[in-house]
Amino acid sequence: MKKHLVIGAAGQLGVELVLAMQAKHRPENVIVADIRTPEDEGVLRSPFVHLDATDRDAMRAVFQSDTYATVYHLAAMLSAVGEKRPLAAWDLNMTSLLNVLECAREGLVERVFWPSSIAVFGPATPKHDVPQDAPLDPTTVYGISKVAGEGWCRYYHAQYGVDVRSLRYPGLLGHRSLPGGGTTDYAVDIFVSAARGETYSCFLSEDTPLPMMYIEDAVRATLELMDAPSESVAIRTAYNLAAMSFTPEELADAIRQREPDFAIAYAPDSRQAIADSWPASIDDSAARRDWGWKHEVDVEGLVEVMLAAWKQRLAPSHATKAQ
Repeated sequence: MKKHLVIGAAGQLGVELVLAMQAKHRPENVIVADIRTPEDEGVLRSPFVHLDATDRDAMRAVFQSDTYATVYHLAAMLSAVGEKRPLAAWDLNMTSLLNVLECAREGLVERVFWPSSIAVFGPATPKHDVPQDAPLDPTTVYGISKVAGEGWCRYYHAQYGVDVRSLRYPGLLGHRSLPGGGTTDYAVDIFVSAARGETYSCFLSEDTPLPMMYIEDAVRATLELMDAPSESVAIRTAYNLAAMSFTPEELADAIRQREPDFAIAYAPDSRQAIADSWPASIDDSAARRDWGWKHEVDVEGLVEVMLAAWKQRLAPSHATKAQ
């Protein structure tokens, strides 16, 4: 049976994607790869391969070790961390993608998924209901790398027939792992503080709206896109993807519906400028039209599941068991 490879399996999205793929394909058919060993016990039900995604020979050896139907290439340095190490971010984000695309061009995998991001947008982009074909003028190295990556994906599809597919993810919110240095991380951190009964200090201003999505919706969108017939995938850069948009204060108000004593303070830092350059809402009608995308979780549902999950995860009995 052909295998499925997830590169960057130890990250926030990687963990969720691997668990969903294990349920779909069985753990032994999902190969997980990362430069660090995943901490999630469920992920490690699948075979693990230590991989530096910037090493093309090492990546080629992984692909040559088995027969792969799909690869999900998630390894990247995110926006806030990338601004502190811009050249390292560019090297990781671009070299690793080109390594995957070259392996696909050589016929070592049938279908490629690579995530783009709302970070491709910038000051010239409309603030609300950003259309699929909006100007791309990012202000971060992460966004610049995503714009370049979208171009490379389209090029490899047009020139070499590589079946590569992509989504422009909004902020992704989950509870199985902590986020990895993005500008939308506050919307996970806030639930950790609320579950602990602590005041949350937010690094964005109270009135900063950003597009967000519950991570299980993002995983479902990813798998649905990869399952779609090739003729349905009209866009080979990256599809806009959307679910909900809110400000930190709106999210705090939604939390207070369940936790009336929850308190939040605001101390905007360097990430505020990044957030200000991004849109407030996204038009994803192309994805809904081409392959039937539809989100399921709204703000109320997000608060319900995130609060419950983080309370369980942070409970003393759970922490003792984890040790």
